[in-house]
Amino acid sequence: MKTELELKTIPGERTVNTRKRSPQWYVTSKGEPRGFIDSHGLDELWLHTGTACNLSCPFCLEGSRPGDSRLQLMRFDDARPYIDEALILGVRQFSFTGGEPFVNKDFVRILDYALSSRPCLVLTNATEPLIRRLHQLRPLLDRQHQLHFRVSLDHYDAAEHDKNRGEGMFELALEGMRKLHDMGFQLSVASQVLPDMAAEQIGQRFADVFRAAGLPENLRRIEFPEFYPPEAVVSAPQITQHCMLDFQTKASRREFMCAFSRMVVRQNNRCWVYACTLVDDDADYALAETLTESLVIPVSMKHHRCYSCFKFGASCSEIK
Repeated sequence: MKTELELKTIPGERTVNTRKRSPQWYVTSKGEPRGFIDSHGLDELWLHTGTACNLSCPFCLEGSRPGDSRLQLMRFDDARPYIDEALILGVRQFSFTGGEPFVNKDFVRILDYALSSRPCLVLTNATEPLIRRLHQLRPLLDRQHQLHFRVSLDHYDAAEHDKNRGEGMFELALEGMRKLHDMGFQLSVASQVLPDMAAEQIGQRFADVFRAAGLPENLRRIEFPEFYPPEAVVSAPQITQHCMLDFQTKASRREFMCAFSRMVVRQNNRCWVYACTLVDDDADYALAETLTESLVIPVSMKHHRCYSCFKFGASCSEIK
């Protein structure tokens, strides 16, 4: 019996499958068919600016640090064709992640080009690389579309945040946020799940921090579970076709990020379209070299980070 999870073909053409994938893409360790997600369009395109960062956080899910090149710095000439293709496909928003995007010398130019056509979201630590380029961001306030920044604050307590990011980084991030807010940009905050505290208590602690920093106390916060560093060996329940068909609905499967978004990365001097912002450490998820081809390849739920999406509804997206 055919299901929506089967590999699609383009009528009259070959099956689109531009990279050979491991057997684990299709079956679990017990030989059961994997769960898959079909894409229903391209609402959001993520561009990875590279894993270089000004910080060396030991928990970083990208393994980023100064000078890191696991994912290379994306250049303007790399990004432009994908932005143009995404517009043809009806993309609603462009989003950018790293590393720290503002380490990339081409980033503001890439951002300006994308912002000329669609709203943009930028993930940043809001510290020194961003602060020293604030003068380059001011002209972007005059663009037709909105530019939104999501800043990483691991904890409401400065000591806890700085324990992994470095002394003074909490206050520097708040400074960067305050400057962005005062300029007129929209802000949200990404933090880690704190399982030992009630959500209301955590929310109040963050509100206190924001208010003391001269920021709106009701800034949106997105909480993430532990995703572990790249290529970590993590034991997680395996998501089968049975899981996706019996415990998810057609509507809920459309809410998974890989159903409506893609990410472009630069590796070994060429760009690939990955299925998700969270799986760039597994070559199986490098779907194709074009967005169009990538959208007809169903996405396997084999990565351990897929379980966070399945169980918790985790998502990097803020698209409305």
